[in-house]
Parts: sequence; C-alpha cells; structure tokens
Amino acid sequence: MDIRRLSTTQPDFQAQLAALTNWDDGATHAVESAVSDILKRVRSEGDQALLYYSKTLDNYPVDTVAQLEVSQARCQAALEALDPADREALEQAAARVRDYHQHQRTTSWQREESDGTVLGQQVTPLERVGIYVPGGKAAYPSSVLMNAIPADVAGVGEIVMVAPAPGGEISPMVLAAAAVARVDRLFLLGGAHAIAALAYGTKTVPAVDKIVGPGNAYVAEAKRRVFGHVGIDMVAGPSEILVICDGQTDPEWTAMDLFSQAEHDEDARALLVCPEARYLDDVQATMERLLPQMERSEIIRESLSRRGALICVRDLAEAAEVANAIAPEHLELSVIEPERLAARIHHAGAIFLGRYTPEAIGDYCAGPSHVLPTSRTARFASPLGVYDFQKVTSLIHCSEAGADSLSRIAARLAYAEGLTAHARSAEYRQK
Repeated sequence: MDIRRLSTTQPDFQAQLAALTNWDDGATHAVESAVSDILKRVRSEGDQALLYYSKTLDNYPVDTVAQLEVSQARCQAALEALDPADREALEQAAARVRDYHQHQRTTSWQREESDGTVLGQQVTPLERVGIYVPGGKAAYPSSVLMNAIPADVAGVGEIVMVAPAPGGEISPMVLAAAAVARVDRLFLLGGAHAIAALAYGTKTVPAVDKIVGPGNAYVAEAKRRVFGHVGIDMVAGPSEILVICDGQTDPEWTAMDLFSQAEHDEDARALLVCPEARYLDDVQATMERLLPQMERSEIIRESLSRRGALICVRDLAEAAEVANAIAPEHLELSVIEPERLAARIHHAGAIFLGRYTPEAIGDYCAGPSHVLPTSRTARFASPLGVYDFQKVTSLIHCSEAGADSLSRIAARLAYAEGLTAHARSAEYRQK
C-alpha cells in the first residue's frame, strides 16, 4: 500500500506536515464560475431555474417544483416500512442525539444592578433553517439526525431539508430519518441550486435564515457566496481522522478506524501518530491485508495514497503537539490514559478517548453532532450544536440613577471620538 511515512526527526518534517494538511477546497475558477451562474439564475428565475437544474444536473425532470417536495406522510411511511432492527437503531440514535443536545440549550437571563439598571440577554431560536444532506456517493441518514435534531431542540420554527436525488431516487432510510428528526419540509434538490433556493427563496421553496450541512465543492462554494445574505455553519472540507496510539491497540482496530474515514471519498484524510515505528509497520501490513475485503477498497486506497500518513514521534507529548498543529476533525486517543493526553489537546473537533471509542460511534449514535470543523478550522470553530440555531439579543434597561452615571461615561468617550451627537444624546439623560 502506498502511504506516506513521516517522522518528527526528519529535518523537513514541519514542511511535509504543512503540505499534507494544506487543503485546496476545490474552488477552482470553473467551480466559482459555475456556482456564480447558478446562484444568479436561481435568484432571478426562481422555480424555473430549479426545474432546469433538476433536469440537467440531477437527471430528474419534473413539471413543477412542487413535485420535488416529499410529503411528511411519505417520510412517515418510509419509517414504518423499515426493517424493525433498522428502525430501532435509527430511533435509538435519534434519542441519544436529542438527549445530548438538550444540555446545550442557552437560556435568557437578567440581573439588576444596585442603582436599578437591568442588564441581560434574550435568547430566541431562528425562525427557519435549511439543512443540506449530501447524497452523491452514499446515503447519509445520520446527517439528517445530526443537523436537524439540534435545530429542533433549539426550537427552530421550521426546518427545511434539501437532499440530492439523482433520477428521483432517494434512500428510504434518509426519508425515515427526516420523520424521526421532525423535518418540516423536504425537497429533492442538490448542489449549488439547492443552496441558492434556500438562500433566496422561490415561489415554492421558502427562504431560510441559516443553512447548515456539508456537501461537495459546488455546495461549499455556494454556501460561501450566500453567507451574509443568510447564515451558514461552516465551509466544510473532506472528512479527516487522526489516531494517536501508544502501540498497544490491536492493529486491526486501528487499521479499520483509519479506513472508516478514508472510505468517505478520495479526498478524505486518515493519519496515524505513534512513538513505536514497529507498530506503524504492523498497521500498514494489516491495512494491506484487510483492504481487499472492503467494499470501497479503491476509494480507501486512493484516499490513503493521496492524503494518508503514518507518523512516528518521539513520545506521546510530541504526538499531542502534532495533533494541535493538524487540528483534526476527529481525534482518537487510543492510549492507556486518554484523559491525561486529552488535557494537552487544544484543537480538535471531537476527541474519542480510549481504545473502545472508535470514531464511527460518534458518526452515528454517541450523541454529539458529527458535523465538525475540518481543514484545521478546529483552531477557532466548534461542532454544530443547539447554539448554532439560537441567537442572543442584549437587554439594557437604565434606571434614572443608572442613566445619570452611565451617560457621563458615555459622553466622555463620545467626545473623545468626535461624535458630538452621541455625547449630547447621553447628556440629555443626566440629572
């Protein structure tokens, strides 16, 4: 298997690591131009543009955009038709995600100062959000749960979901997940035109306040361009995993954990960091043995060849330094004392502690949303959560006494800035 071998003892290690973790988001001139045209056309032509792109890009010709909407009854029917074991797993995962996010809810508060002035914040949910559920190379019912349930817990008024359905085909599990997650409306739309419809609205598709969910380069570029007109969660890159191992985990476990992200697509990144060179050899040999058994073996092979690496470090402390430099989306700490090592980690989307916590559990049913910052954005970004679907309004209520003292401070600072009207507005409230 062709996979990079790096070592922190190499003089050019930092340069090699930077080259490995640098991500070109695919926003080539061709992508930018195509997305620009799609956004302009949907914004100006509305439903007619959606019909055109549904036919030409999704291979799903229909007469009206209303035909692209899936009823809640159809979603409920898909749920009821599931194999009982599949339905139980879906509902159990949804319950865990809902329970976790209940703890994230932010509440309004107020406090009164000694002079009677009241300060506080008012927390309100967004009125309408759009969730994009990808479906190009696989079906992702888990993404429905991870995007829609936090919004529902936040109290969002209406959740509008879009999902690509080439030829009009969509996974029954995705429909069932929409029912479980309490999606209000679902349209069979994908790509940049789906983002445009959510951002600008058409006669049939309502405009939303915020768009969340990952997609391909066209979706990412469309989200980037509509930001400001609507909110977005992030511009997501390919999936990534970093495993730090002390060399004592079964090599098969580690190999399969790396495969679990590499199988997403050829741009996914799977990295293993370990202080034991012999263990890296064992994992590489194990991957070579297991790879032919995988259904998506060619995708895994290409991913590991292009963006995978086995990295040898001096010790676990140095492994933590490497992890912080990478700021991975998913970080597994497959070591004896994972909590101790976790204390050294400052940048990661999600941390999976111990040998018995594979990242795959986080993808489906642990509880936290699997929508995580990628491409080193964990340095400043957080996982998708209830807080993404709530907004905070500041509350300020001055008493007469409070206005007297605060206006003197405000006026002084306003004059220093040369803003006389500000200063005089404040001074009118002085005793």
